[in-house]
Amino acid sequence: MGDTFDVVILGGGSGGYACALRSAQLGLSVALVEQDKLGGTCLHRGCIPTKALLHAAEVADTVRHGPAIGIDASLGSIDMAMVLRYQQTVVGRLHKGLQGLVSASTITYVEGAGRLVDAHTVAVGEREVTGRQVVLATGSRPKVLPGLEIGGRIMTSDEALGLTDVPERVVVLGGGVIGVEFASVFASFGASVTIVEALDRLVPAEEPTISAQLQRAFRKRGITARTGVRFAGARQEGDVVHVDLEGGESLEADLLLVAVGRGPVSEGLGYEEAGIALDRGLVVTDRELRTSVEGVYAVGDLVPGLQLAHRGFAHGIFVAEHIAGRSPTPVDDTFVPKVTYCDPEIASVGLTEDAARTAYGEVETYEYNLGGNGKSQILQTQGFVRLVRRVDGPVVGIHMIGARVGEQIGEAQLIVSWEAHPEDVAALVHAHPTQNEALGEAHLALAGTPLHAHA
Repeated sequence: MGDTFDVVILGGGSGGYACALRSAQLGLSVALVEQDKLGGTCLHRGCIPTKALLHAAEVADTVRHGPAIGIDASLGSIDMAMVLRYQQTVVGRLHKGLQGLVSASTITYVEGAGRLVDAHTVAVGEREVTGRQVVLATGSRPKVLPGLEIGGRIMTSDEALGLTDVPERVVVLGGGVIGVEFASVFASFGASVTIVEALDRLVPAEEPTISAQLQRAFRKRGITARTGVRFAGARQEGDVVHVDLEGGESLEADLLLVAVGRGPVSEGLGYEEAGIALDRGLVVTDRELRTSVEGVYAVGDLVPGLQLAHRGFAHGIFVAEHIAGRSPTPVDDTFVPKVTYCDPEIASVGLTEDAARTAYGEVETYEYNLGGNGKSQILQTQGFVRLVRRVDGPVVGIHMIGARVGEQIGEAQLIVSWEAHPEDVAALVHAHPTQNEALGEAHLALAGTPLHAHA
């Protein structure tokens, strides 16, 4: 068969390798091109290493709070070398497992920097790999503001994952998912943290009540959130970073983390030359993830919408099945669950109240306070479950904040995607004592039959 395949995939991150594995399972011949490490951002510079840091941060907080529940414990210093070793061990094991999956399949793995030549050809150095279909999966990278140079103590999440010390003062530029997760880590490790966010609230993609609850929780943890404040510039003098804000104010920090979002990796890869339509670097696709060039698909962070690894997985699987002639259901971002792993956690799926009103007109909402949930009291967490439903109709959005609420997102996703009514969920039996009961209680209340909550 040589260098001709049914599918050539450019990029071995979440979307790319998922597409490759599923394509091979369906009997297609596959070439997977990757210039870096198999697994991409999620495995090496995103989901996995950041969540390892967040777990270390949770352990630190658990030790710190031990005396409050009768456990004689004290927190000494944070050994970042050991934390990084733990992080890298987790990443290494998963990377080795993924390499084994690809090696055990019929996938041809091509190492090197690939470039799209035309609708059927990817060049890797002097080699050309031809496919009946081509899938673009080159992912995203951290955005950097114009005029701001990364280096020294000014860094993005990529560099922050390799920190060997805990800075005393951290300024986080950006209050989105990445910003609040790193802010949470640094605070747990003992740093003084200030978040600077240009919009009027943290995690602006979430419900306003979620943002308000997070800001209250962060304030109690000693994290300062400066919202509605614009960044004007930064300069490093010695080991100190001076962070300038509009209005003439300046903050001093030992580290400036730039967390202003992620942008697509599409420049210089031949996309435009091959006729691929782009919008601010993102690849324009239809519902079936087909680009403007016949025979070329795009998946994951390259495609406008949520930038989540599991969305990339779903895209990759969908495209593989579509190419194989099956009839898969297109991925709808509305039903893709989101989890932000700060402390407290945030989890949501479906529409916000404002989006639901735009789509359906009149809606109903209900907010169940976790103060009435036994397991949440045991965990000493505060937060709530917020439901959004069409009047006399199904639940169209579920939004949660509190310790470990991300573990409840599976049931929440089923409720929204299957268009369940509150009465349907109220009829289910939820185990006691679990935080999962909070979902049941919220639906009982919205159905007009509250047990431990007010209707």
